[in-house]
Amino acid sequence: QVQLVESGGGLVQPGGSLRLSCAASGIFSSIYDMGWYRQAPGKQRELVAAITSGGSTNYADSVKGRFTISRDNAKNTVYLQMNSLKPEDTAVYYCNADILRVGVSRQIYWGQGTQVTVSS
Repeated sequence: QVQLVESGGGLVQPGGSLRLSCAASGIFSSIYDMGWYRQAPGKQRELVAAITSGGSTNYADSVKGRFTISRDNAKNTVYLQMNSLKPEDTAVYYCNADILRVGVSRQIYWGQGTQVTVSS
């Protein structure tokens, strides 16, 4: 079994910062792309940021210059540093990872989600 466990969400004032973490656990041989998505009430889930195993990144236009995605391959963990937060960043944030398990084909795994609320 593979699990992605997120942490770091919460309530923050506009202009504040939060750092999300997502750790993969279980038995697997490789982790490829990792990413963060978010889903606000009444909206579709959208990509926030993604990072390849080599460290290449891409971001949604709405978060460029404010959010930074990074990963620690030794810890099987991906991070999302969120600065200059805005009320429109309020959403449930989900991490995902493209993982190869021994004897199983590659597949995408999702975390359970962590709530981020930006409000004064």
